[in-house]
Amino acid sequence: MTQLSESLYLLYHELRPRRSDYSYVVETAAFEKQCDLFLKLRSRKEPGLFPEVTFDDGHVSNLEFALPILHSRGIQAWFFITVGWTGQRPHYMDWQQLRTLHEAGQQIGAHGWTHTLLTHCSPAELQKELAEARLTLEDKLGTSITTMSLPGGRANSRVIQACRDAGYTQIFTSAPKREPRPAGAMIGRLNVRGDMTLEWFEQLFEPKSSVLSSLGRQHQMKTAAKALLGDSLYEKLWGLVNRQETETSMGDATAREDSAHHQ
Repeated sequence: MTQLSESLYLLYHELRPRRSDYSYVVETAAFEKQCDLFLKLRSRKEPGLFPEVTFDDGHVSNLEFALPILHSRGIQAWFFITVGWTGQRPHYMDWQQLRTLHEAGQQIGAHGWTHTLLTHCSPAELQKELAEARLTLEDKLGTSITTMSLPGGRANSRVIQACRDAGYTQIFTSAPKREPRPAGAMIGRLNVRGDMTLEWFEQLFEPKSSVLSSLGRQHQMKTAAKALLGDSLYEKLWGLVNRQETETSMGDATAREDSAHHQ
């Protein structure tokens, strides 16, 4: 078996048993098929990318639907938790549910306190979003928390330094790109959308595929658009394009997430 030397981290949010037009909802049956593909890819003999699974926000479907699928296949994923929503917001895990997820062998990281874009935060706000979020997770779960997922993928040098000062050794972004194994301090991810088919995933992981490089170029163009339009206008346009649900259980979180559409 060839040792895969690079990884591709995939970013999920919410699973549902039935299909949804909302872009950040993945159908449970589709996620099962994707995980089966990931197992196959991890064991292949030819060189290629090693698929890694991550979830943002802490939606209760991560425990109800994702965990059984992952556990039955022996896949360990990262779950990044919006700490201020835990046990407070409908459709998100409470602390006992999060402990169950952690005790099942899954990895827990922080995703801020309120899901506020960190580039908009004052020093005091960054303290709560970063340091207080980490310390609260550590206190509630009884484990060390050293990973942080940036809400909306937004960061600048001030935010990155604040993450390091708060005790995080790895920072997860939403820039789709290859990562070395083991990963470094900054880790990019590819946002998974509900309209990404299994055939598309197979093409993505082909050794000579140009899909990931194309997604990287799209991400650069979106980054330029954010700088030109500003976050507020960009979020409104994103909500229209991605059929954002006005009363979805994802709510404010997905309004700020950075999509990586393959079309």
